[in-house]
Amino acid sequence: MQAIWNDQVIAHSDDTVVIEGNHYFPAEDVDPSVLLKSDTTTSCAWKGEAHYYTVEVDGERLSDAAWYYPEPSAKAANIRGRIAFGADIEIIEE
Repeated sequence: MQAIWNDQVIAHSDDTVVIEGNHYFPAEDVDPSVLLKSDTTTSCAWKGEAHYYTVEVDGERLSDAAWYYPEPSAKAANIRGRIAFGADIEIIEE
């Protein structure tokens, strides 16, 4: 799977976990140079507290376009260490 934004591949992995239609990429398979920490957090009743990144490519930013769960609940343990992307990021199968 690949995550693409602004004509750039920002994540690439053969090992994604799909939950609620979102592909969670291993953090090591995401280009860290495109991720800017955000102060945004949200809460999911069954996954826990999500933290966000703004995605930046070629000087363009997409606020809170990626998220992760640093301490997911036991039910969502399989997304620990993984990052998902919002609808504005294109996810394609290679």
